[in-house]
Amino acid sequence: MGLLIGEVDDMNISHISACVILHRSDKQPDRVEISPEQLCTASTAAEQLTHKLRRPMRVLGWYHSHPHITVWPSHVDVRTQSMYQTMDPLFVGLIFSVFQSDKGSVGNQFQLTCFQANSSSERRDVQVIVKNSQLEQYNVEEIAKLPRILAQEEIEKHDEENNECRDLLAELHNEAYKTLNLVHLISKVSRPLYEDLEARLVTTNVRIREMEKVKKKLIEILAL
Repeated sequence: MGLLIGEVDDMNISHISACVILHRSDKQPDRVEISPEQLCTASTAAEQLTHKLRRPMRVLGWYHSHPHITVWPSHVDVRTQSMYQTMDPLFVGLIFSVFQSDKGSVGNQFQLTCFQANSSSERRDVQVIVKNSQLEQYNVEEIAKLPRILAQEEIEKHDEENNECRDLLAELHNEAYKTLNLVHLISKVSRPLYEDLEARLVTTNVRIREMEKVKKKLIEILAL
């Protein structure tokens, strides 16, 4: 879950180009809550990008995922979205449906929807267009925070449950289960993320070498 950052053009079209990944304060599976402090953190990040990019960046919306279930927002999601729109009528919500399996496919599928709440507190679909763009440094830095945030959530969840336990064997079992979950995070999140960034680095270095060859040839031509 997190907040979306970008800019709004003269046609009131939102252009999302960055995000702030947030720590989940509420672990209930049927809701996503963003605290005022987290909103302030995202606003600060938008201000920093404004100075860095010299463009007016702002918080444009929020996002979260629906693992193993439909992409459509729940009544809680729509109610939350309606609340955000009282502060900003252009505020949007994104939902990613992940780990969806299709019987006719061996891989997982994901879906994306963008929505707002209408005057009757019902879902109103918003068109979303995904454009190819380069991975900016500030996006890489934010993505790199994800494994640490997920690990911290897992540790906090374990500590809350284990504090009430007074049985030594149960405590040992819970510690082993926490370790298993952390290893799972490394396997499914940290390692693929690292491998993807390494592959991007290799590709970038190849392109740099190719451009250096082109530059050398152009200098030789100009020197004639």
